[in-house]
Amino acid sequence: MRECGILLPVSALPSKYGIGCFSREAYEFIDQLKKAGQSYWQILPLGPTGYGNSPYQSFSSYAGNPYFIDLETLVQEGLITEQDCNSLDYGQVEDRVSYDKLYTARAVILRKAFNNFKADADYNEFISENASWLDDYCLYMAIKMQNDGESWINWPLKYRNRDKETMEKVKREFATEIEFYQFQQYQFYKQWHALHKYATKNNIKIIGDIPIYVALDSSDTWADPVLYQFGGDKLPTAVSGCPPDGFSKTGQLWGSPLYNWEYHKKTGYKWWTDRIAYCFKLYDTVRIDHFRGFDEYYSIPYGDKDAVNGTWMPGPGKELFETLEKKLGKLDIIAEDLGFVTNSVRELLDAAGFPGMKVLQLAFDERESANYLPYTHTRNCVVYTGTHDNNTTRGWYNDIDEACKMFIRDYINKPDIIEENISWNMISLAMSSVAELCIIPMQDYLNLGSSARINTPSVLGNNWEWRLTKNSIGDRILGRIRNLAVTYGRINLK
Repeated sequence: MRECGILLPVSALPSKYGIGCFSREAYEFIDQLKKAGQSYWQILPLGPTGYGNSPYQSFSSYAGNPYFIDLETLVQEGLITEQDCNSLDYGQVEDRVSYDKLYTARAVILRKAFNNFKADADYNEFISENASWLDDYCLYMAIKMQNDGESWINWPLKYRNRDKETMEKVKREFATEIEFYQFQQYQFYKQWHALHKYATKNNIKIIGDIPIYVALDSSDTWADPVLYQFGGDKLPTAVSGCPPDGFSKTGQLWGSPLYNWEYHKKTGYKWWTDRIAYCFKLYDTVRIDHFRGFDEYYSIPYGDKDAVNGTWMPGPGKELFETLEKKLGKLDIIAEDLGFVTNSVRELLDAAGFPGMKVLQLAFDERESANYLPYTHTRNCVVYTGTHDNNTTRGWYNDIDEACKMFIRDYINKPDIIEENISWNMISLAMSSVAELCIIPMQDYLNLGSSARINTPSVLGNNWEWRLTKNSIGDRILGRIRNLAVTYGRINLK
């Protein structure tokens, strides 16, 4: 069945208090997706973020970002007032997230809501059902805040090594702070599940996104260091990244700890089974970032300043996905297989049966060794004009050289193509693909330039900030999107 959807981070939704969240605008976006004949809403990871604000570097692989808690819902519940909300500065630029101001304001307003909150049966049930990850996360965050926000690798040894007596003392002394983080997670998940339920009611499926790795600064690594490649000093022996290529002469140094796959295998891949099972409680489809890392992963010595000296090491391969399917059943997963793909990665993808990704911007980039041109597509893939890591299509076209532009004009047989039309030309090309699923970033439907880019990999600053402005998605755009879905057979008209 041919379908289509839109990629838009939750953070990029318009809303009243500084960042997109689970507010009425999120419900309105679902209504807009339905009106436009879409079947999917693809989002980015929902985890709490730290320095750099990347959703791919989260303090927990389970916890939710408290920035996404809708304050207006808390007002309706009587936990805060509208005056409380309006008394704080969340940033004055409508189309950008001001994370520095948001960090301060959200802490104040959520603390006030927490002080007015009374635990009930639903809350206690949430705490009990999620204890396997929630206890460690809330304890981690409470200690982290007592240590000026430092990563656990810089904490005093009694905290770093989870000394049993110290942990019991912390639970007593920091009890209120721990409860504050429990409260935030309760509100996050209560609101998310309500939004997801509304999407399901309107036949909109959510594509969630998870990074393959967890952050070094996370409750995951602090609570279970045995799962990762750590030395006796509880520091990583190697970290993740990508080797040098046509896009970066020194490669990409992600810095996340690498998995101790031998240990994971001994446990029957329990951690991965639990993680994926939890994801499918939140989403209908799960996109896994950097799928190649399951076949081979790039190992960079810890402490290196770039990715030049890394080496490829074997990952768990198909055994992991055979185990997951045996325990969880057939999985609706999208594999991010972009970049240099070896035959063994292709074999792993075929064995797992997951659709890979085809990005049209990369199809016309001479630095990209893989062939993403539409005539190479198969039905079992997902086609995109671009992703969160790419420029907008209009911005991209403005930046590429004349030879590349000529290739595009020849390929789509439009010798007189102009920048103002390129986004819709590329969208039509994607929608016409044989791929069963087509996902288009919202910025491309709005024909926005480089200022609407979500992220520039390996560049610090000005990332993850772009937001839609109020009323930027009108009926005219929705009608045009729907017409494309009809034209290319990606909507069920029955």
